[in-house]
Amino acid sequence: MRENDMLEKEEIFSKVLRAGRRTYFFDVRATKADDYYITITESKKFTEEDGSFHFKKHKIYLYKEDFSAFAEILEEMTSYVLNHKGEEVISERHQRDFKKEYSSDKTEEHRSNFTDIDFDDI
Repeated sequence: MRENDMLEKEEIFSKVLRAGRRTYFFDVRATKADDYYITITESKKFTEEDGSFHFKKHKIYLYKEDFSAFAEILEEMTSYVLNHKGEEVISERHQRDFKKEYSSDKTEEHRSNFTDIDFDDI
């Protein structure tokens, strides 16, 4: 039996979350003893200058004995972020004027460190 055939038999239940350049795969799989565990795979697409692309993948294996603690910490962490920053996405990628605000603040700060000198003064 080929390795791909074995992998297909191991998958019991799957869900996919597409999020821009990232895709998350949630899979229930079976061990050799026919017990279940979850894999969470992040796949991120990278495009090369020549137009070709490749994917980088990162995988987490989550076993039943860790489900409760994992879910508890995930809930705590997501609640913390949402309570402190809300649901609005604040990032360079999602906020068109993010760079402008950042660079104008830095420019003002940078300017305040120098004395205005006119070239005619030299």
